[in-house]
Amino acid sequence: MNNLCADMGYKSINHFGEQLCGDHVDIIEQDENSSVIVLADGLGSGVKASILSTLTSKIISTMMAEGLKLEDCVSTIAATLPICSVRGVAYSTFTILHLIDNETVEIIQYDNPDVIFLRDNEIYDYPKQELNIDGKKMLKSTISLRENDILVTMSDGCPHAGIGMAFNFGWKWEEIAEFMKGISAVGYTAKTLATMLVDQCNKEYGHRPGDDATACVIKIRKREPINILFGPPRNRDDCDRMMSLFFSKEGKHIICGGTTSSIAAAYLGKPVKASLTFERGDVPPIAEIEGVDLVTEGVITINKVIEYAKDVLDKNECYETWSFNRDGASLICQLLFEEATDINFYVGRAVNPAHQNPELPITFNIKMNLVEELSSCLKQMGKRIKVSYF
Repeated sequence: MNNLCADMGYKSINHFGEQLCGDHVDIIEQDENSSVIVLADGLGSGVKASILSTLTSKIISTMMAEGLKLEDCVSTIAATLPICSVRGVAYSTFTILHLIDNETVEIIQYDNPDVIFLRDNEIYDYPKQELNIDGKKMLKSTISLRENDILVTMSDGCPHAGIGMAFNFGWKWEEIAEFMKGISAVGYTAKTLATMLVDQCNKEYGHRPGDDATACVIKIRKREPINILFGPPRNRDDCDRMMSLFFSKEGKHIICGGTTSSIAAAYLGKPVKASLTFERGDVPPIAEIEGVDLVTEGVITINKVIEYAKDVLDKNECYETWSFNRDGASLICQLLFEEATDINFYVGRAVNPAHQNPELPITFNIKMNLVEELSSCLKQMGKRIKVSYF
């Protein structure tokens, strides 16, 4: 088993005036290291296009996840989707990426813009084989992957951006590739890269998109474990065992909660150095313990992290807030959302006396729910999650 993983993220904008997006992205995991990603673009926009693209991506991804050959899946969908009698084009175009053990990618492209492949921060001209399946011309590629390889797939709404406005002939594929090459060198996550590309398309459209535009980015990277400790154990005799397991784990260490940080400091034989600087009014200050990467307050901070996590999974509009701020919640987001691939939660079940004040909307159950909610959000981001209770 290799130490590589695939960071994936996508974003769409709707045709101006439409409530539904005519593009659809479907991601299905075959196992821990293999995935099927399908980006489908339905003809036109609105409800009809949304239904066509959703059906296309669902059919292909489901068949492939069940182990059918790539050619069989494509043949099925090619036979299913008719040609529009008026425009002479397919009712839905698609791009399929089949990641195998995160070491190899099979790409099938049907009338969508070519996948942009970045390697060593250069645009890589990968080989393409032309296929004719049921009278439809498709391109197939099989590429061995390396760490830091980036694949960018998109609907034609991206290169069409700015036609008759910012650009006479749209935002050309070569220009988009250069744009992605420029921003990928910074080290952004796949979700952020997709967001930046689609946001730029939106600007080129003058914020009135003339077509649905979707970008899906896959970034190959090494696994990065991060450990987070939240709350003291129910039984005080378990403190040393909990701390021993937590600090023995590979990767960075985050501690959330005042009592929890005191127990950790006593275990390490180091003082807690509290900060009195409020980076923002709605998040308590952070602290420092030698040997710990980040020490924050507990429930209020984690609640803010969940708020940001939900936004990341939706429109990713708060990215500029948490990615640059230095408050406890933003720092946790930077570690969990951008750096981590595997996250280990160590959660204490002790009841905090401070939470028993009837004027506070905090209870033991709410604390447990926060862990479950954050874990769920992180799983949807593609993170591997393990939760241990004490």
